[in-house]
Amino acid sequence: MKEITMEEVKENVCKLIGKDWMLVAAADGEKVNAMTASWGGMGVMWGKNVAFLVIRPQRYTKELIDKSDYISLNFYGEEYRKMLNYMGTVSGREEDKIQKSGLHTLFDGQTPYFDEARMVLITKKLYEQPFTPDGFYEKDLIEKWYPADDYHTMYICEIEKVLV
Repeated sequence: MKEITMEEVKENVCKLIGKDWMLVAAADGEKVNAMTASWGGMGVMWGKNVAFLVIRPQRYTKELIDKSDYISLNFYGEEYRKMLNYMGTVSGREEDKIQKSGLHTLFDGQTPYFDEARMVLITKKLYEQPFTPDGFYEKDLIEKWYPADDYHTMYICEIEKVLV
């Protein structure tokens, strides 16, 4: 893979994350895990190019994200849709889903990413905040998305590298 600047990325972020999906990967020094995500975005915060993503508390990948300073966001072509479905429905607590998926893990420093991705963002955590009921202006979102009170934690991460 080669490194490009964020300004060279010409893809629609809403399609990239919301329709194409991404794999969010992290490591705690020993274990690597990844999960499919389709909620998040990219923009500028505190004068930095950033990505933001949200993770539910019960996700195994969140445990690794919370122990690491870095997260990778991995993007794939449509031919990987079956793998993305699998990675979003099976827990890494129960099986080595990276191995079973056929993905090959690479590292940028301590940050895991996958050789099969067509684009990877290497990001550094800047901020995290759990969602709370009092933060919602549209209360029907709580009923629709959080009937089990399992509110996401939002992470804002500086995009340090873009690999294609």
